[in-house]
Amino acid sequence: MRRTDTVNAAGPRDFAGLRDLILARHGELPKRLAQVAKFALENPDDIAFGTAASVAKRSHVQPSTLVRLAQALGYSGFSELQAVFRERLIERAPSYAERLETLRSHSAGDAGATGALLAAFAQAAARSLDALRERTDLKRLEAAVDVLAGARTIYLIGQRRSFPVAAYLAYVLAKLGIRHELLASPTGIEAELLAQAGPRDALLAVSFATYAPGTVALARDATSRDVPLVVITDGPFSPLVPGARVWLEVVEADVDGFRNPAATFALAMTLAVAVAEWRDGNPVSGTK
Repeated sequence: MRRTDTVNAAGPRDFAGLRDLILARHGELPKRLAQVAKFALENPDDIAFGTAASVAKRSHVQPSTLVRLAQALGYSGFSELQAVFRERLIERAPSYAERLETLRSHSAGDAGATGALLAAFAQAAARSLDALRERTDLKRLEAAVDVLAGARTIYLIGQRRSFPVAAYLAYVLAKLGIRHELLASPTGIEAELLAQAGPRDALLAVSFATYAPGTVALARDATSRDVPLVVITDGPFSPLVPGARVWLEVVEADVDGFRNPAATFALAMTLAVAVAEWRDGNPVSGTK
């Protein structure tokens, strides 16, 4: 293996270690380095597959910025940093990206193309679910269950593409006999409804880039009044993370920009059923 394809001992050798390092140092990085570091964590496949020029273009920086970021993180250059992202791909199902790209290239308008589209969405959903199972921090998941299970009322907020998740959570919680309030009023009184929440309640907020402003505003209002906040979002740079008591990460695979929320629904169902079990005296977290 060439020198430029290896990872320098000074930098983390695995993606998890690199991710932790970026999160720990993000606040102290210069503006442009922080910008490309954020892009790298949110778009790891682009880093793995791209060239320095293509990554720089997509992250709106100069190629030299990629080199400076790599060196700031302990690598000799961008190629060594990129090797960590490529190693991450080895642990995933081989050739998935190639298969999905082939499906995307099919022309629309015939039965074969429609079948290929169905296969693409199904495979993307499977990939998202696999990533959820492999990457979810179980201690963090248990902490989220503890917060929600101990709440007098669970308030739910999810707007735009996250609304179906919040709505289905409301349905499941109602069936389970758990007191909740879906913040989705046709009269626009979500803020007034949430104003009734206090420290003995909890807010579960679901939002992904580009992040619904209404969800962010309600979450910040809740935390300003010491309402415990549990968040389902797509990464550590989400504006919902800073005020969260617990945040859970879901990264959905997409097909030509269309994301199937299969993993988000799976995580939401896990929380709802685990809360019911906790309240029935069979806590999954083992903390009570």
